[in-house]
Amino acid sequence: MEMMLLEIIVGVLVLMLLLILLLIFLACKPWRFFFSSRSPTLKVGDLDRPLVSDDVESNELARNYDLEGACYQNEGPLHLSRPVGLVHKQRLPSTSAHLIQDVVSEPAEEISVDQTFKCIFPAEHLAEVQRHVRQEDQSHILGLSQENDPFQEFVPKVIIDQRSCLSLEVISGPSSGVRCSVQSTSSSRLPLTLGRVSSDLLLKDSEVSGKHAMINWNMDKKKWELVDMGSLNGTLLNSQPVNHPDSGSRHWGDPVELTNGDIITLGTTSNVYVHVTSKSENETPFGVGMASDPMALRRGGKKLAMEDVCYYQWPLPGIDQFGVFGICDGHGGVAAANSASKMLPEKVANILSDSLTRERVLSQCDASEVLRVAFSQTEASMNNYYEGCTATVLLVWANGDENFFAQCANLGDSACVMNVDGKQIKMTEDHRVTSYSERLRISEIGEPLKDGETRLCGLNLARMLGDKFLKQQDARFSSEPYISEAVHINQASGAFALLASDGFWDVISVKKAVQLVLQTRERYSTDGENPAEKIANFLLSEARTLRTKDNTSIIFLDFDSKSRLSSCEPVS
Repeated sequence: MEMMLLEIIVGVLVLMLLLILLLIFLACKPWRFFFSSRSPTLKVGDLDRPLVSDDVESNELARNYDLEGACYQNEGPLHLSRPVGLVHKQRLPSTSAHLIQDVVSEPAEEISVDQTFKCIFPAEHLAEVQRHVRQEDQSHILGLSQENDPFQEFVPKVIIDQRSCLSLEVISGPSSGVRCSVQSTSSSRLPLTLGRVSSDLLLKDSEVSGKHAMINWNMDKKKWELVDMGSLNGTLLNSQPVNHPDSGSRHWGDPVELTNGDIITLGTTSNVYVHVTSKSENETPFGVGMASDPMALRRGGKKLAMEDVCYYQWPLPGIDQFGVFGICDGHGGVAAANSASKMLPEKVANILSDSLTRERVLSQCDASEVLRVAFSQTEASMNNYYEGCTATVLLVWANGDENFFAQCANLGDSACVMNVDGKQIKMTEDHRVTSYSERLRISEIGEPLKDGETRLCGLNLARMLGDKFLKQQDARFSSEPYISEAVHINQASGAFALLASDGFWDVISVKKAVQLVLQTRERYSTDGENPAEKIANFLLSEARTLRTKDNTSIIFLDFDSKSRLSSCEPVS
């Protein structure tokens, strides 16, 4: 009996072992080694993967250069990590037409890795991609976040010129007649506070709390919003309470949207009239076009992070005669370029907000000191130790005769060129280590470069914003900008200005760029749409055709345009 029981147990154990072996066999799928092909194919959905393997990549691309030409592979403690993914550079909608570069409609469903690279999309897929990109470009112009958008890497940075102007006037109460105004782009002046003590709109009313209410610009909704700050006597909007229901609790109320013509009541007697006006980027007094592309497909299909940031602001907040146009090209990441692109316009605006400084610039036709101080203050405010960026800023201002002046300051190798009365004017200086001017400057410091030495700490730039750690290690780095002479522009000069990052200048010379502009401007001169935008996109497509391998950003200013000067007028 015991023997039979033992045989049953052994038989069960053997069956279980066989079952386990069978499951392992099915899971491992060993037959796949006998039926796999030598040339695996990629489906359309796999096209976002690299189509060139590392072992067939050119030596140039395999050396891990950053976008400014920095090679970090042997730098030891100076390893600067570069973020994956694309950030913060927006392009105007029309540039999205170039995103489907090299896409062809063919019936084939698959492509082999060892074939010449062609993106093959069915027609319906291509239409969907184009529609999606157009939608995302439009949302970027409205300033919406695209953090989780798979198409974000193809979308360059928005113009900060589209804005709303808020004007407040006290129309009743002890402080009747008091006024103030602010623009949505004036981040340093927002939020705007209303109250009896240390407020932007100061009301000498005993029923108004020290900090009674606050108005801020909602970037997502593109609306002004009013919030009661826990006032004791409450806040009304068009006779409806907006404060917290528990009066006296000092709890803040919920934000409510403001529109033109609203009446805000603080306490019982102080009424504030709300006036809201808007201004779009098309209301500049000259043509402006922007275009950007990470040029990711130029590196064998590998993703290339977008580290360029281009921006403009016309006019500067509260300074209708002045505007800034700039490009920052980051290296080691995009954080420094993001910071500089926000700070530089604010610093310039703050300096020019002084009436004496502004009058001095207008009378002397020179803004050198304004630009020099703005760059110095920006460098001092930046907290980027392991990332840096180039910075090229063109300051433009108008005089009373509807003529313009332009003056440029730059660090690095993003360049600006102007053409006035048929004469080419280089507005920037090249600050690569290989340039004569930089080698001369470094030699004068007392630490000349050796023959054949083309880098400092792995970087091919000697001047930049940020990179605080490198500047602490090597005194030959500088953040002192080159500043051009001011250029006078009259309406009959046919003038234009072209700013571009080094991805453009790597493949197109200044002479060639000017020729392309002149040819293209003649072609689009009678076009009802924005010709400056089309010229910018045409120049971008030329850089793409010439297969530039770096991020490329372009800002084109056409002073020959006859658009009307208009702006948000601040309340005096």
